[in-house]
Amino acid sequence: MTAVVDIRNLDISFATDGDPVVAVRNVSLTVNKGEVLAIVGESGSGKSVTAKAILGLLPETATESGVVLLGENDIVQLSKKQLRAVRGVDVAMVFQEPSTSLNPVYTVGWQIAEGLRAHGNLSRKEARAKAIDILERVGIPDATHRVDYYPHQFSGGQKQRVVIAMALVLEPELIVADEPTTALDVTVQAEILDLLRRCRDEFGAAIVLITHNMGVVADLADRVAVMYNGEIVEQADVRTLFADPREPYTQKLLAAVPKLGTAVEATRARAASRPVHEGRPVVSANNLVIEYAGRLGRKGFRAVDGVTFDIHAGEVLGLVGESGSGKTTIGRAIAGLTKVSGGSLTVLGQEMLEVRERQFRKLRSDIGFVFQDPASSFNPLLTIAECVAEPLIVHGRAGDAASARKRVDELLEAVQLPHAFGDRYPHELSGGQRQRASLARSLALEPTLLIADEPTSALDVSVQARVLELFSELQKEFGFAALFISHDLAVVDLLADRIAVLYQGKLVEEGTGAEVLVAPKHPYTQRLLASLPVPDPIEQAERREALRAIRNEE
Repeated sequence: MTAVVDIRNLDISFATDGDPVVAVRNVSLTVNKGEVLAIVGESGSGKSVTAKAILGLLPETATESGVVLLGENDIVQLSKKQLRAVRGVDVAMVFQEPSTSLNPVYTVGWQIAEGLRAHGNLSRKEARAKAIDILERVGIPDATHRVDYYPHQFSGGQKQRVVIAMALVLEPELIVADEPTTALDVTVQAEILDLLRRCRDEFGAAIVLITHNMGVVADLADRVAVMYNGEIVEQADVRTLFADPREPYTQKLLAAVPKLGTAVEATRARAASRPVHEGRPVVSANNLVIEYAGRLGRKGFRAVDGVTFDIHAGEVLGLVGESGSGKTTIGRAIAGLTKVSGGSLTVLGQEMLEVRERQFRKLRSDIGFVFQDPASSFNPLLTIAECVAEPLIVHGRAGDAASARKRVDELLEAVQLPHAFGDRYPHELSGGQRQRASLARSLALEPTLLIADEPTSALDVSVQARVLELFSELQKEFGFAALFISHDLAVVDLLADRIAVLYQGKLVEEGTGAEVLVAPKHPYTQRLLASLPVPDPIEQAERREALRAIRNEE
């Protein structure tokens, strides 16, 4: 086998105001031509830092030693000018969030051609033709016209395809993909994984895959390297690692992955541990319609089309579906953040159709909201204690953050965060810690109803498992009703009493986990389940073929 990249005894540390922080210790890895190596581990394990070292993308504060051989070049020893000649040609990177890696003021064709012009003498016409060709090869429809589109005119999955096209256009031998499917729905994720598989097979590229999704690893990887605390604790081929993990940390990582098929047992356990009150629903939607007005003479868009469901006191309703299916729109309408266009939506006894803000304001303290990305929902200038105290101050339960501190400390304790964390700022907490603080803030007013919008989508599996366990314990303790919005069916399976499946604004299936996830009736639910990668390479290969058969029938 020909090694595309050979990393030997790599050490990386970062300078700080105090002692240096060691991020990577004595890492040695080899990636061969046409091979997919997955590097897995929790946040802070060093996997992304190792990946960035392959491209020489470490910041000025980093000090590295060891060898990173890319072909005949040692990346550690190259100057900035030499690195620019290597990037794109020998190695390219697919970043986690395409929206931040694409320039919003240039067309995607211009951005793809930029790399071609930087490394060659192509004319504008030739660069445009090559940009169209690569967009077609990554599955962008009508590439001849869409090459002139701007990033905001593409969906999330299509933007990820554009970023992959930018990485492939110079046909590098190695692609580094850093969490390329984290924020994507399971159906779109399956398409991107198929595309990465084609990158390996058709372009002959080796791939270094950074991910915390063990289902993605089982679906795509040939070999797996497990990192913990900056070191590689285990390496094996993908089938061996999943069948017989040797290190306790790897075993713990795999055990934390939520799995489908626990619906029946989980539902019985929930029913035994907490009551669901069958009286007047906390939320009742009847033929609910939500439309967004069109602009500049364009027709409006119907986001939610005739949806009917109830949420009772003490019940968790899981709402699943792809991006654009209407999940978040329904959550925002329940919270009074989006207007209802038709039908009926009753929240805590208040009809939301044509409701006025002064009518709904008195109910806001009974509704908690857990946002998908707590980093952007927290004020970066306030401490965690001040952020958690905000609802108490806004609703007159406390005069200021200082007088609310006792209650804030109780809330932090409830979400298993030390009191001292209240004096930290949001950027000083990890992703899982910020999500716990977000939970504490949502519970500050002891709400009757909690809306959780994708609260675990960006978390590592072990952190996600702890947050989900915490959510379940808090729900049992406080007894709130909850709308849990997610595109991860296995997560919903763990938490929800009932599951509702949305597709293009319509509710296509509803029932218990056993009914919806074990014996789905609607073709869309069947495709959604088939798209979900499972943490078992042998089973996942069979599921991939089943999904391909479903797509061929459509």
